[in-house]
Amino acid sequence: MVDISKVRAIDIHTHAEEPCGCHADDGYDDLQSTMASYFGAPWSHPPTIHQTAAHYREQNIAAVIFPVDAERETGYRRYNNDEVYEAVSENSDVLIQFASIDPWKGKMAVREAKRLMRDYGVKGFKFHPTMQGFFANDRMAYPFYEAIAEEGGIALFHTGQTGVGSGMPGGNGMRLKYSNPMYMDDVAVDFPELKIILAHPSFPWQEEALAVAQHKPNVYIDLSGWSPKYFPEILVKYCNSILKKKVLFGSDWPMITPERWLSDFEKIAIKDHLREDIIKGNAARLLGLE
Repeated sequence: MVDISKVRAIDIHTHAEEPCGCHADDGYDDLQSTMASYFGAPWSHPPTIHQTAAHYREQNIAAVIFPVDAERETGYRRYNNDEVYEAVSENSDVLIQFASIDPWKGKMAVREAKRLMRDYGVKGFKFHPTMQGFFANDRMAYPFYEAIAEEGGIALFHTGQTGVGSGMPGGNGMRLKYSNPMYMDDVAVDFPELKIILAHPSFPWQEEALAVAQHKPNVYIDLSGWSPKYFPEILVKYCNSILKKKVLFGSDWPMITPERWLSDFEKIAIKDHLREDIIKGNAARLLGLE
């Protein structure tokens, strides 16, 4: 288990990319290499979970890590959640597992989610509406959300446009409309006990994300996928005021390294007494680690 008293930060948003990134025939390698170029990431092939753990251990940072299951919409093979668990359990001093199940899998998704939470203690699930091809308020996903809420889990939703598919023909078939954070507002209303994280500065819907997080007590925002130096002014203003307890450090590793994000965060106009909560305390409370 992660000892939060010994780490300097908690990264709420990192990706497990192996072995789903080892199949050239399904196109996932092309997506990853294009994204690496877009972000200027320092690798030619995504790091393994063990390599990720080593990097975070060296940086003295804990990390929430998850795969993305989008098999139906993209054809990319998923990284099986049980395999992720095996690797994460060997690195539980720095890694915390979330899982991912394509919500289009219906009753299969619900059954798997319950098993992962009850047998493995999985704390949350990553949803990627753009890659999975669904609106968050589509009722087909509601039994899945209900299962997560019943176990006290967290639903983390990709929002906005962060570079995935950017520059590829047709944006690699990914439709940005699915990731407008306003669709998650319906989920927050219909599942008031479900803890929801809106991932990323939500370009071009930043104000919508801020409004949802301010209005709904169960909604948080993670700051991953962008260097803090590019944060819009209104996001920084809300971090310093009414959302100071609801914003969370996230890097979007391996596209952005946590040390790069934290270095850039030091240079923006965040009030000094709020910095520790944003990079660690808020996440620790949300994850039940305090």
